[in-house]
Amino acid sequence: MAGERGRRPGNPRTRELILSKAITSFVSRGYPGTTIRGVAREAAVDPALVMHFFGSKDGLFDAAVKKSLPVALLVEAVEGDEEHLAERLVTRYLHLWEDPSYGPTFAAVLHAAAATPAAADLLKDLMRKELLTPLAGSLSRDHPEIRGLFAASQMIGVAMMRYVLKVDPLASMPVHLVARTVTPGIQRYLTGALSLEEIAGAASGR
Repeated sequence: MAGERGRRPGNPRTRELILSKAITSFVSRGYPGTTIRGVAREAAVDPALVMHFFGSKDGLFDAAVKKSLPVALLVEAVEGDEEHLAERLVTRYLHLWEDPSYGPTFAAVLHAAAATPAAADLLKDLMRKELLTPLAGSLSRDHPEIRGLFAASQMIGVAMMRYVLKVDPLASMPVHLVARTVTPGIQRYLTGALSLEEIAGAASGR
């Protein structure tokens, strides 16, 4: 058909092209502003092909997040002794936020998770499977899952205030000073003496 001229076939390279355009759209337009039709138009494919590869907008967002977020680089920082775990993790995390290749994507994902329940669910699932589980597995202290969750909550809070809301003086502080300031608290969550039995009981429904 004449209307189909110029359309790209459904092969793996086309899937990667669609994913690349989707990532760009999620970063520049956010989750609400990104549409299947818009991504298809940018990739010069039929919207049905986007649906074929990803199933839905949520599926497209899920694939884009997994493709663009450097979770593996954070997990690498988990390896090593527990005594300096927070230092490694916080330093790597902040430097990834500072990196123009990753920072805007981080911000777009946080915006989407804050604005859209479906995006939040996808992000929670990814973080739990890909980051919190390896982090908990590296800890020898009691209730490692809860410790990891508290550490992650503080790290996300710092990123939200510094990079998304840009609240000064936190937003303009040198990154090494931010890392030095927040590391002790996160280390305490990970390996310090904490009374977590009541929290663990509530989490398990007891």
